Amino acid sequence: MIKYKSPFKEIQKNISENEIASIVINCAIIVHRELGPGLLETIYERCLIYELEKEGLFIEHQKKIPVNYKGINFELGFRSDLIINNKVIIELKTVESINSIHLAQILSYLKLTKLKLGIILNFNTTLMKYGIKRVVNDLNEN
Repeated sequence: MIKYKSPFKEIQKNISENEIASIVINCAIIVHRELGPGLLETIYERCLIYELEKEGLFIEHQKKIPVNYKGINFELGFRSDLIINNKVIIELKTVESINSIHLAQILSYLKLTKLKLGIILNFNTTLMKYGIKRVVNDLNEN
């Protein structure tokens, strides 16, 4: 796992999940406008990290998330694409369309990490707004 501390500005610490989501979506739109669709997921990931760093967010990239099953801790359950400020999971895709299995996947990630908000960003779209899905797990929207 790689942890990124913004070289651009001080880390924004007391920021809500919804505020993080707004910043992430704006940054994803910037990346998509610059690069367009059709590239590898890893390229979008690195460019998005750069944009999020500029916004002063704390980013954990490819973090190993253990899975606890009946009291047994499996060290490598999955790797999250991005976790922002220890509050929001970002799952990056370059697929034809986001489907129900992608939504179920990120909901499972939220439950395993006990986080409340996940965002799927599919960069393989004509406009980024068509590739954004928000998934919540007990998030207080107030």
